[in-house]
Amino acid sequence: MSAAVFAGAGQTMPDGRPTPSGQPVPRWLSLKSDEVRARHGPGLDYRILWEYRVRDLPVQVIAETTEWRKICDPDGAVAWVHRSVVSSRRSVLNRSDTEIGIHARRSDTSPLRARLSPHALISVDECEQGWCEVRAGRRKGWVRQSEVFGTQERALCNAARPAGTGRGS
Repeated sequence: MSAAVFAGAGQTMPDGRPTPSGQPVPRWLSLKSDEVRARHGPGLDYRILWEYRVRDLPVQVIAETTEWRKICDPDGAVAWVHRSVVSSRRSVLNRSDTEIGIHARRSDTSPLRARLSPHALISVDECEQGWCEVRAGRRKGWVRQSEVFGTQERALCNAARPAGTGRGS
């Protein structure tokens, strides 16, 4: 248990403050349900901006308070959500209008196991050497990390940007 506390002790937000959760920022989470309210600020007294209607949607935490997570979504919009509506269970999204091949191994020349439909979600286990292992039920395979949303290591949205703004705002 002390190792977990020690590992989290060095995690900081973009402004240099320690993260309340002890987890790194940015990091990836997914939405727990298909009804998640996005708010303008970290609290129930802030207005609702919109409602996410996609369970397992990958979102990137770019800042946090003890109870709230400031997220960046696949459209580049920034909002606050309560920590109870996000999960550490990871997924990725095919944001393109074309199918993505799911390969047997980390290689474009390995056999195709399946195809990820445009705008579809799939669970992700790990990423290494530019490839991510994905799974749907008992089926597993590999997709190129650059072809899916939900695996980038750098922050995709500026944490200082106000909630309610989208890409380019």
